[in-house]
Amino acid sequence: MAFELPDLPYSHDALADLGMSRETLEYHHDIHHKAYVDNGNKLIAGTEWEGRDLEEIITGTYASDAVAQNGIFNNASQHWNHMQFWEMMGPGGNDMPSELEARIKECFGSVDQFKSDFAAAGAGQFGSGWCWLVAETDGSLKVTKTENGVNPLCFGQKALLGCDVWEHSYYIDFRNKRPAYLSNFLDKLVNWENVASRL
Repeated sequence: MAFELPDLPYSHDALADLGMSRETLEYHHDIHHKAYVDNGNKLIAGTEWEGRDLEEIITGTYASDAVAQNGIFNNASQHWNHMQFWEMMGPGGNDMPSELEARIKECFGSVDQFKSDFAAAGAGQFGSGWCWLVAETDGSLKVTKTENGVNPLCFGQKALLGCDVWEHSYYIDFRNKRPAYLSNFLDKLVNWENVASRL
């Protein structure tokens, strides 16, 4: 199955008043994400991974002991990461659904503590990567961070919320202020209904 670049679930300027500009989305979705799709399709052509499901390609090509992952993994994983990222944001200003809020309070003590832990994971990720809210196989929730394109699928976890902390995700709007970007993401950009639907 060939990789395909999905349309954004909102217009390029839908998040501008919330801290993510049209320019950022044009660069991030139309150029960076498209490059993962195009490069991934070139790399899987003629290999055992051609025609496989995206998740199968990610878990099948991930090597936990590799300093630099192989090209197929990097592009497939980043394609998956970004597809989730676009859906995890939205212009609706959604309140956190009560079921999700209760689970977060159960696992972190409070919503504020969860947000603090999540922002700290993103700010503390050295270099490029992602921070995540994941559900473990036992149902517990946990904040994690991953380098480069590595994602929760690699560890048998379910991704509930992910934030891209590669510089291309925030530099146009926030320059080098990653903590400010993370705070804005949590307070204004997250589509909590989408996060809750992943529980």
